Amino acid sequence: MHARPAAALAAFAFVLAACGGNGSSLPAGTTTAQHTLSAGVHRTPALPPPRLHRVTAADRARALAAGWLPVTATAPFPNGPGTELLMTDGTVMVQDLCSPAWYALVPDANGNYVNGQWIARASLPSNYAPLYFASAVLSDGKLIVNGGEYNFCKGADTTLGAIYDPVANTWTPVSPPSGWSTIGDAASVVLDNGTYMIGNCCTSTQAQFNEAAMTWTVVGSGKADSDSEEGWTLLRTGSVLTADVSNAPNSEQFSPSANAWSSAGTLPVNLVAAAEIGPQVLRPNNSVFVAGATGHTAIYHGSWVQGPDFPIVSGKQVDVADGPATLLTNGNVLVAGSPGIYKKPASFYIFDGQKLKSIGAPPNAANDSSYNVRLLMLPTGQVLDADGSSDVEIYTPAGRPNASIAPKISSVPTTLVHGNTYSISGIRFNGISQANAYGDDVQQATNYPLVRITNNATGHVFYARTHGHSFMGVGSKRTVTTMFDVPATIETGAGTLVVVTNGIASTAASVTVE
Repeated sequence: MHARPAAALAAFAFVLAACGGNGSSLPAGTTTAQHTLSAGVHRTPALPPPRLHRVTAADRARALAAGWLPVTATAPFPNGPGTELLMTDGTVMVQDLCSPAWYALVPDANGNYVNGQWIARASLPSNYAPLYFASAVLSDGKLIVNGGEYNFCKGADTTLGAIYDPVANTWTPVSPPSGWSTIGDAASVVLDNGTYMIGNCCTSTQAQFNEAAMTWTVVGSGKADSDSEEGWTLLRTGSVLTADVSNAPNSEQFSPSANAWSSAGTLPVNLVAAAEIGPQVLRPNNSVFVAGATGHTAIYHGSWVQGPDFPIVSGKQVDVADGPATLLTNGNVLVAGSPGIYKKPASFYIFDGQKLKSIGAPPNAANDSSYNVRLLMLPTGQVLDADGSSDVEIYTPAGRPNASIAPKISSVPTTLVHGNTYSISGIRFNGISQANAYGDDVQQATNYPLVRITNNATGHVFYARTHGHSFMGVGSKRTVTTMFDVPATIETGAGTLVVVTNGIASTAASVTVE
């Protein structure tokens, strides 16, 4: 959310004529005007663009050839699927847009998400239905959400929040930091020590969460501008990098040890347009790729250099003014763009470290803009795509995983009893990146270990819920330990166990389940 001059804002007014999902309308009591401009405030549209293009068999054939497959189970979302978060038991929690409702995508017995099923999970407190909010899976395996640019699809910059316990299947309200009147579309990050930090959408302050006490501590002196619209990237050093939006082309780093911000240099090109910017993704070579709302990109590796521009297609500059990116298992970055602010169609590209290569898009891309697309790395190395429509897609990238960044197990029991909890240790359990990025509106990091057990006789796949990760930093060589719960329903007998982080599996360890 941004306060901007009315004349400038008028250029970016976007009136939504229809909702995505399964043909639902706007929430009762709201109007389309509430999703665009009010009182001099610029907001990202609450709902996907009007879906005027009817998806054809040719669209589906082109998508299939490019590696896209639809999830076969019917999407149950009344309003459409929104933010996706990978839980440590291998399920994917997906919020229904502008609703308290959440659903889980559960892989089938063979670990296949395409053939998985949707299961309703507990809903948020009845007064809380956020859109564009802070979110994270914490080191104990719980899911936390805070704020929201919208609540029930009405502009709110709400301070509401809640934390989800996947074992109890319950949400508990979380109060805001003391004195905060807004959280809104807040940036967030889990620091390497496991502390969850959010920014205030509308000020330059941040706060860190003490989960045990359910309290906040305000931190972060020296911020040069508002947190508004920024994405936060966790670096190998434990610092947090952001390309400023309100103070572009400046960039900053937050030091957890100093609890303070300092300059990270000036970007070589402008990445900000209409008070928007694209995603920031840390790559295996320790560089951060940042996609811009102007069509430009920049790369940070201790200092900034200009990256490749997005193409001009049919006379229109492709950009990422709010939009997703995911680090693929081979180290390349998948990113969605579109021509102009909140315009369609969406197009998809792979950044290989030097250039952007166009790839085939999912079937519904003609109806999409970058802002309404979410991308999430799955434990299979595939990417889950949700755009607010009933067509949830999964992308299978070409190439092999980068073995040099795979988790490596150093210690795990060889005999496991169903229903019991065990410790497992190794290196690279947090991967080399948060993997998934968008900006302040969507945070879906997956830099934590999952444990996957496969039965040798049946080939059936079971995820053992992990929790109590000893470290959450990326790109570290330190030994990390986590706990895992062997499912009570697991098949017994000989099997293999791997640790999976950011879609990359370790070498398998042989285990026997009793």
